[in-house]
Amino acid sequence: MRRMKFDDALFNWLQMEIVAAGRPDDRAALDTRDFFLQILTEDHGVTEVGIAETDDDFVTVAYVREGCPGRWRAPRQAAEQLLIDINANPKFNEQ
Repeated sequence: MRRMKFDDALFNWLQMEIVAAGRPDDRAALDTRDFFLQILTEDHGVTEVGIAETDDDFVTVAYVREGCPGRWRAPRQAAEQLLIDINANPKFNEQ
């Protein structure tokens, strides 16, 4: 079985972290974020991960992988797009 590439797992975690922060009562978002965190920890040796900073253009993620600290950046628009799409879809926003 092929495992997910590190950059893909990190980007998926980032998108879901943003969705979970924007929708704290969305259990599916929290579970999906945790699923990607599990991939990062079990498959890629990540022991710490979090959003370090956000500016107009990028979101920077800080992580510790196999004992070594690292930083990774994603375009802010791409990182936030999933939350925008979910919030724009009425079926995900029914009370």
